[in-house]
Amino acid sequence: MGERRWVGRVKRIKGLSGSVPLAPCLLPLACCLFLFGCGYQFRVEGAGPTIGGAAATVSPTSPPPRLVVRTLENKSFEPNLEVRYTNYLRHEFSSGSGAQIVPDTEAADLVLSGQILSVSLPTLSFSQTTTLESRAEVVVIVKVEETRTKRLVWAQTAKGASEFYVTSDLQFNRVLQNRALEQAGRFIAEDLASRFLLQFESGQLAKPTVRPSPNSADTNIK
Repeated sequence: MGERRWVGRVKRIKGLSGSVPLAPCLLPLACCLFLFGCGYQFRVEGAGPTIGGAAATVSPTSPPPRLVVRTLENKSFEPNLEVRYTNYLRHEFSSGSGAQIVPDTEAADLVLSGQILSVSLPTLSFSQTTTLESRAEVVVIVKVEETRTKRLVWAQTAKGASEFYVTSDLQFNRVLQNRALEQAGRFIAEDLASRFLLQFESGQLAKPTVRPSPNSADTNIK
């Protein structure tokens, strides 16, 4: 018997321009299947495209304003309270107001000044013969002005309170009262610093502020 010879024909794809052999078309597909089967993956590194073809930029942060805290004016009957309350304000504003506290001798962008309006000691509890518990209440008003233009940029009234017990020892009662006044002053300083930070972060310090009248501050005192 003679040898048989198999003659194969190459199929051609119709519908394309000319005649395209089927084998060259299947070769790239086989390579892709081989690569994905072996675990190869293709990833795009870096940021994706942006609208307009420009990369996003971050706006530079402005330096904090330089703030001078001047000694408060004491309008109350409690002596030497202005020195301690001013120190409380400088401490709290230096750590939690967003401003840089500088001494009065250096150049500053803003100046903080204010007054201790009142100090009251209402009775909370008492017996038929004596007071058992009292509260120290302090009202402070502050304002912040621009150094050059003297424009008022921020003003706020704050009230702090702290309770203390009353004993039969008058000297010890004075110690407890002083501690309550100091605690109330710290509360006021923390409240003012946080309010100033809120105004600073929201951009409200750049807007003109109406100067408060003394009557508006007295409405918080009862």
